[in-house]
Amino acid sequence: MDPAEYHKMAAVEDEMWFYHALHQRIRRRLADHLPAGPARILDAGCGTGGLLRRLQPLNPAWRWTGVDISPEACGLARQRTTAEVIEGALEKLPFAAGHFDAVVSADVLYHIEDDQAALGELARVLRPGGWLIVNVPAYPWLWSYHDEAVAGQRRYGAWELREKLRRAGLADIVLTHWNLILLPLIVARRKLGPRPASGSDVQAYPGWLNAALKGVLAFELTLAEAFGRLPAGTSVMAVARKPV
Repeated sequence: MDPAEYHKMAAVEDEMWFYHALHQRIRRRLADHLPAGPARILDAGCGTGGLLRRLQPLNPAWRWTGVDISPEACGLARQRTTAEVIEGALEKLPFAAGHFDAVVSADVLYHIEDDQAALGELARVLRPGGWLIVNVPAYPWLWSYHDEAVAGQRRYGAWELREKLRRAGLADIVLTHWNLILLPLIVARRKLGPRPASGSDVQAYPGWLNAALKGVLAFELTLAEAFGRLPAGTSVMAVARKPV
């Protein structure tokens, strides 16, 4: 990915509505599946450290490690978090088998050409009974300038992600779409609107608009928790367990 995109990400991910919603959903999944006591968690593809920065302080008993292939991203992450950050590829992780109680990978697999190999490695470093949480962009038909700007390889159908998780030896797979309410607006912007000159949609938004978008996705999360999984959305999040 263009180093400029990493610097854009580091500048906005603490406040930008999308990252706020993504990190909130990952936090909920971790709270649902991990004990309150000590646990080792890997942020696989940690980028500039936004997820580490947001979630590390929530439970001092959880020990976080970040790994990313980009030296630029690792440098920024080390400046922004006290977690251990290691340079490495997801297809060949520098950790022993069974080292982590949970692995999180947020919008990273879609950058990797051999995503099946990466999933195999994520499963390998999980302890038996450990949990993998993966978020990816949904719908191949929604491919746009944004995916090109951030060097994406593909967007995913839920069925495709489920099958790849199964091939990696994972079980108890639950997939959930999210960002349904904003889906029509995002489709209109990316498929019907003019191509922006600024590259990706990772950017600072006016305060009022950013707050409104955060509110929409917080409301959507409340609806999903009250009434069950959403039928569609621009992202799909998977939770899967490594068999004992």
